[in-house]
Amino acid sequence: MTDGGTPATFTAIGDPDALPEGVSVRDEWIPMPDGVRLHTRIWSPVSSDGPVPVLLEYLPYRLDDWTAPRDSERHPWYAQHGYASVRVDIRGTGSSDGAFDDEYSEQELRDGEAVIAWLAEQEWSTGAVGMFGISWGGFNALQLAARAPAALRAIVTVCSTDDRYDNDVHYVGGAVLGIDMAAWGATMFAFNSRPPRPEIVGPGWIERWRERLEANRPMTPVWLAHQERDDYWRHGSAAEDYGTIDAAVLAVGGWADPYRDAVLRLVANVDAPVKGIVGPWSHQYPDRGLAPGPSIGFLQETLRWWDRWLKGEDTGVERDPALRAWINEGEPPAAYYEARRGRWVGAEAWPSSATHERILPFAALRGGDLGPVVVRSPQHTGADAGRFFPFGNATDLPPDQREEDGRSVCFDLPVGNAFDLLGNVLVRLSVTSDQPRATLTVRLCDVAPDGSSTLVTRGVLNASKRDGMDRDDPLVPGTTVELPVRLVSTGHRFAAGHRLRIAVSSSYWPWVWPHGTVATVTIDPSASSVTLPTWTRTTDDGVVFAGPARSDPLVVERVAQSEPLPQRTVTQDVETGEWTLDVDPGYGGGRVYPDGLVFTEDARETYRIRSDDPTSARATSRWAIGLTKPDWSARLETSSEVTADAEAFHLVNTVRAWARDGGPEAPEVLVTERTFVDDVPRTSA
Repeated sequence: MTDGGTPATFTAIGDPDALPEGVSVRDEWIPMPDGVRLHTRIWSPVSSDGPVPVLLEYLPYRLDDWTAPRDSERHPWYAQHGYASVRVDIRGTGSSDGAFDDEYSEQELRDGEAVIAWLAEQEWSTGAVGMFGISWGGFNALQLAARAPAALRAIVTVCSTDDRYDNDVHYVGGAVLGIDMAAWGATMFAFNSRPPRPEIVGPGWIERWRERLEANRPMTPVWLAHQERDDYWRHGSAAEDYGTIDAAVLAVGGWADPYRDAVLRLVANVDAPVKGIVGPWSHQYPDRGLAPGPSIGFLQETLRWWDRWLKGEDTGVERDPALRAWINEGEPPAAYYEARRGRWVGAEAWPSSATHERILPFAALRGGDLGPVVVRSPQHTGADAGRFFPFGNATDLPPDQREEDGRSVCFDLPVGNAFDLLGNVLVRLSVTSDQPRATLTVRLCDVAPDGSSTLVTRGVLNASKRDGMDRDDPLVPGTTVELPVRLVSTGHRFAAGHRLRIAVSSSYWPWVWPHGTVATVTIDPSASSVTLPTWTRTTDDGVVFAGPARSDPLVVERVAQSEPLPQRTVTQDVETGEWTLDVDPGYGGGRVYPDGLVFTEDARETYRIRSDDPTSARATSRWAIGLTKPDWSARLETSSEVTADAEAFHLVNTVRAWARDGGPEAPEVLVTERTFVDDVPRTSA
């Protein structure tokens, strides 16, 4: 036994019987310099000629249960192909020791460096380490690559970003990202409140859980306290200095994912070997068969990457195009596409010589009408924005934009000959405002002959950030300024006979948290323009991927809710003018694992606003999570609410947790009950 009564060795909770032939799995502790131990699962080839390279995925999401199905699809597959594949829970999460402090904290990254060094030193390791992950795991893979630990030779970063301030879940265009600043903070408050597994940490698990709950704090107040791009956000942002990255970087994203810009930036700026792939995908690994497809043989692509940079084999990756990108065909608007129509293209570099910047003055989009245009959108504009993080669920993507277009000011360009966009659209707006605070959202839509409007991409700019995200320069009412609104990158084909629409709104709830006052913004079309990155190459670029391959996933029985609710509803109270968006985040719900664990997960997000009052905005999130086995159980409930007036944001977060240690007859005890109340002054947001 180790100090504290925890078993020194233990058995993996996964399903070893379901492993591919020739693969073994074991759980270990990785010691940190301060004595904290991180819970680790290692899949290894049973027979090899000696040590093997190591692949690392480093997450806060619980390898024992929550990510186990996804982990089982790729870690054993890598072990089958000659690698030790390692999954580590971050300090204070899962069954790892210690307390979690913040996302991508200095502690998390120092621990990551220690993990990489430990893996390189093991007798079964060649000393060459690769790191991969999606979202959080893609973030810290890139962040650790920027710290250049000696053993880290290559990374694969999927659906991640190099800019923590303006390309994450907190701010967009310098405006508060209401939909995920609130919802993701609430999600992580609930996730970080989950207990360690008794099978791993031993008899003192309830006290360990209590200590974790005492240390847990809601992160949203911290994020809201940094409304400009300051040192808090510069930490962990690889964009601060791409030159520090020594590892080879394969960056992967999807047009339905909000982080896709990072792929283009990394390919353009990293000096180390770098390649990019952007497909039609949502916030998912592109081999999982989740909408929108088509899926690709992603694991095979990464194996070529690992074999080149960790084994020194010539796999041809250096001869691949710098960027392989999918261009969507225009299709009728839908909240779900099983697969998008389109084609792959390859760029020899990024920016590419095959991309031509087509600059159109707004006069060309208004038939020569150059009169001023007033923008004063109702506050519920944005109700049809879709989900910030599409996961492949039935209601994730934006529906027909005609109602949103009606709440916006639109500029249309008839499409004569079909053309392709690939890259970032830039809209320059010459505006005046009657208020010092204003935020504009610009949407690019593909309008079919029948009038249906498909959202292609969008961009946001808080006008006080027009000269830099680290600044706060309020507008001078009545003074003309230029607002450069950079839309998120896209690959899209506009068909002949369609219309390209630029739609501008002064509200976009709940994506953008409104300022405390309503601004009336006037656009001067004669001094405004749009720059379109048109892809000019029409020949087949020969970009081909194999079909998906994975290990057989862990067999998990899904448990449906007794009274399932709609995934997404939008309602209007005609009397009060209040609009309500009610959402099931759809992270997986209830499930039963092969080891007998019954895991329940119910969540609901609600966003409310009155069409005439920006201070009526309210975001709430409620979670209920349960873990039950015959000899123990744990459950917790959290609630989170964010409101704001003109001076401050107001946040209330609560958590209650109960545990049963023993059989069904054992008593359930209250582990904690806490409420956090925070008021955060508004600055530029």
